[in-house]
Amino acid sequence: MAKTAEKSAVREFRAEARFQRTSPQKAKLVLDTIKGQSVENALNTLMFTRKRIAPIVEKALRSAVQNANYLSQEQGFDLDIDRLFVKQAVANEGPRMKRIRPAPMGRAFRYQRRLAHIIVTVAEKKSVEATKQAEAPVAAAEGGKKKAAPAKKAAAKKAPAKKAASKKAAATA
Repeated sequence: MAKTAEKSAVREFRAEARFQRTSPQKAKLVLDTIKGQSVENALNTLMFTRKRIAPIVEKALRSAVQNANYLSQEQGFDLDIDRLFVKQAVANEGPRMKRIRPAPMGRAFRYQRRLAHIIVTVAEKKSVEATKQAEAPVAAAEGGKKKAAPAKKAAAKKAPAKKAASKKAAATA
């Protein structure tokens, strides 16, 4: 149920809840409320959300946090779970189930039951000190390089042409 993607500096941990019996559109309503929040705030939000999909999203979020915890212990890197935040929360469309509903005069109407694949990705927020340390070497490297020539300014727009006097005004004079 879980996969991990490794980036150069920021590690991401994800969990999937696949084939959930809700439309992706309804699931996105809940997922949009937790995007960008810290894990603790996201769990509190999901606890009080009155949508049917909220417990499933909460379970996927908890699974992503446990994946982060497990992998940090297995691979031996330092991870502060309190600094995790919801980096990405997506509901993709799964397969559709085709169903038939009885209709008047012996006919049948077809409809589709939609399924959703919910993917929650968490990552660790960098501390303020870590971002300053990362920016310092980049700024020093840029200082030694020659600056590029400034970009040319766009040509000024022409003023609209004046309209000729109307024919009616000329005829009455």
